[in-house]
Amino acid sequence: MVSKSYSNLLELASGESPSLGRISRGIPRVVTAPGIVPDLDDSDDDASNASSERSSLSPRDRTIIVANQLPIRVQRHPEGRTWTFSLDQDSLLLQLKDSIGEHADMELIYVGCLREEIPVAEQDEVSQTLLESFRCVPVFLPADLRSRFYHGFCKQQLWPLFHYMLPLSPDLGGRFDRNLWQAYVSVNKIFADMILEVINPDDDFVWVHDYHLMVLPTFLRKRFNRVKLGFFLHSPFPSSEIYKTLPVREELLRALLNSDLIGFHTFDYARHFLSCCSRMLGLSYESKRGYIGLEYYGRTVSIKILPVGIHMGQLGLVLSRSETEAKVAELIKQFCDRGRVMLLGVDDMDIFKGISLKLLAFEQLLMQHPEWRGRVVLVQIANPARGRGKDVKEVQAESYAMVKRINEAFGLPDYKPVILIDKPLQFYERMAYYVVAECCLVTAVRDGMNLIPYEYIIARHGNDNLDRVLGLSPSTPKKSMLVVSEFIGCSPSLSGAIRVNPWNIDAVADAMDSALEMAEAEKHLRHEKHYKYVSSHDVGYWAKSFLQDLERTCKEHGRRRSWGIGFGLKFRVVALDLNFRKLSMEHIVSAYRRTNTRAIIFDYDGTLMPQASIDKGPSAKSIEILNSLCRDKNNLVFLVSARSRSTLSDWFSPCENLGIAAEHGYFFRLKRDAEWETCVAVADRSWKQIAEPVMKLYTETTDGSTIDNKETALVWCYEDADPDFGSCQAKELLDHLESVLTNEPVSVKSGSNNVEVKPQGVSKGLVAQRLLSTMKERDLLPDFIVCIGDDHSDEDMFEVITSAVSSSSLSPTAEVFACTVGRKPSKAKYYLDDTAEIVRLMQGLASVSEQMLGGSVQV
Repeated sequence: MVSKSYSNLLELASGESPSLGRISRGIPRVVTAPGIVPDLDDSDDDASNASSERSSLSPRDRTIIVANQLPIRVQRHPEGRTWTFSLDQDSLLLQLKDSIGEHADMELIYVGCLREEIPVAEQDEVSQTLLESFRCVPVFLPADLRSRFYHGFCKQQLWPLFHYMLPLSPDLGGRFDRNLWQAYVSVNKIFADMILEVINPDDDFVWVHDYHLMVLPTFLRKRFNRVKLGFFLHSPFPSSEIYKTLPVREELLRALLNSDLIGFHTFDYARHFLSCCSRMLGLSYESKRGYIGLEYYGRTVSIKILPVGIHMGQLGLVLSRSETEAKVAELIKQFCDRGRVMLLGVDDMDIFKGISLKLLAFEQLLMQHPEWRGRVVLVQIANPARGRGKDVKEVQAESYAMVKRINEAFGLPDYKPVILIDKPLQFYERMAYYVVAECCLVTAVRDGMNLIPYEYIIARHGNDNLDRVLGLSPSTPKKSMLVVSEFIGCSPSLSGAIRVNPWNIDAVADAMDSALEMAEAEKHLRHEKHYKYVSSHDVGYWAKSFLQDLERTCKEHGRRRSWGIGFGLKFRVVALDLNFRKLSMEHIVSAYRRTNTRAIIFDYDGTLMPQASIDKGPSAKSIEILNSLCRDKNNLVFLVSARSRSTLSDWFSPCENLGIAAEHGYFFRLKRDAEWETCVAVADRSWKQIAEPVMKLYTETTDGSTIDNKETALVWCYEDADPDFGSCQAKELLDHLESVLTNEPVSVKSGSNNVEVKPQGVSKGLVAQRLLSTMKERDLLPDFIVCIGDDHSDEDMFEVITSAVSSSSLSPTAEVFACTVGRKPSKAKYYLDDTAEIVRLMQGLASVSEQMLGGSVQV
């Protein structure tokens, strides 16, 4: 049953647009073709066929860039009749075009909102103009919906949470509001509808940007299961302890996992995301040849870690402008010619940029180092806040008060220690301040990336004309100094910066003093190191690297069958081998009826018995089904389990003719009254004296872990331990055991929430081989064999019976059914969804046997 909390979202997820007025208009399609966009419930094959018709019209690769805002500046004509549009040169999206559009055979289409509200009557004309002139597809939102989406859910709930602010009270971030969440989902659905207007799903790549559109991948993946989709998060991703407080935490995670590639600025952000996937969805990641990937229902979701860079060409042009040179000359006269040293801060006026902490540290510098009074000036450029609300006003009031206090305490008639610039500056003016500043200070308490230090480094490197204005010779080494917070995304890449904890006022004040006092040669070395990195890792490098990884990840799309499962925002796509299909009851029952020598092999835990079951013993119904199958003399029924033979003997004592293999097949018997045999020679078990103390050590230090001491094996289980710590300890234990057991006849394997030590050569595949050879010795060549299991240990059985088709172990006309539980990558060719379907299958086969014997079993 669907939760009531999603009742209003189901029509969104099912493809029906909400009743939001005239939002989606028929803008001209970039790609037109016969046919219609398939409904969400259509099969992926239908979607692929429809998209294939369009793909022939696309002359070259194309990427659809999707973000909350288009890289367009909008102005209303003074007479109020027409609109004027121009490219926003400061937009990262436009910089992407400059970086990859000119150097690759790729066309870019932009989808996003405009900063200005366009009247409904003019929206069609504006859409046409933007598409034809700028390759932009505008998304128009009603004012109320946009406010609830952006200023509501994005800025009051997601943005504070992602910056580590918990809504402990109404004043500290907004409490979760489901109406705002529904507005967020509605807007993401509208974005998806607009993308469907222009997408060529077979060929186009879609690149979605930032936290405003985190559920968009679900809507796109539901429309086109093989859409080539990347997502980049430009904000921090919080630790799992913070993130898990979000009521819609799983919905956002699953939505992001509908992307093919997810990008983050730093490893910390990626690590937090992976930890959330592990703790909340039970997913683990692995690194292969340098690439991090998550297996999600047969799809590999890749993780990209690469900080965005700056646009070198744009900065170079701004630095070479005459206005910049004039402004630099003006600032030199204002500061340098009067013996003043400039410290510079450039921040948005919001609670996370740490402006007040910077001012406190500067005040501390002047108090502890009176020699800098009258000589050093802090210029703080405060850009307008992107959000609005009480917290912004409080930051502004606090900043103004602190500036006033510092200037009154340390100012002189011709000297103001702090200059606060709270009006918007032209970009060239900001670059001029960079050129003159001796040190740049970034003390944000949390920031996704922050490119201010990068811009400062390039500006300080300058050019020949600026060198002349500064009075420097061409051979003069360049220098720059940075004091940066540990909590911003660019900090790890700036190894030459002085990194500080912005909350430690004394440490920040000392860092300012160190930056001012540092030897010139040291400043030159640090600058050269930073400049080399920043100039080579620009926005073009970032964009090309992301798109290359997206293309690499999407190459698997055509090699797998895919289909969607799940409702609403829990939708996901299963991608499996082309030959992998669901086992048909009619098919297997028909084969069962017409065959006479049958082998039935099945796993227990996770196959006949759900893994999550508290009572692990078989039910009376399971025993009855097994006995019905065993009574058919044409059947040889075998149960294979990792459990001990004593446990299995006790549980299945009512089954006289059931064959059992215990401890992964080390022990086996063909029926209840037969003696236990071994599949391999009895091994020396003295190795346990070495392995068990090691496991006990890890059990003592890992809360929730246990040791299962079997006759021939030792298993360390951490199912009930903290997933991250348990996984970490398991890796350490695996290495530890492998080192101490190097010369012992055992193998050490890592499984699902466990580490197992068992004799070499023991596997479930060995059981399948032994069973087939035993039947062959009795002149019984199976013409029907079914093997069912659920985990990695069962893959050996699947491999054995599948390869036996071409050997003399089976009848030439044998029907072979290797079946796994759940739709996932496997060596089996068939699957069933869960243990309930397995039981129904076994019950159906038992019913056929009873009918053939003259009895009946109720199905």
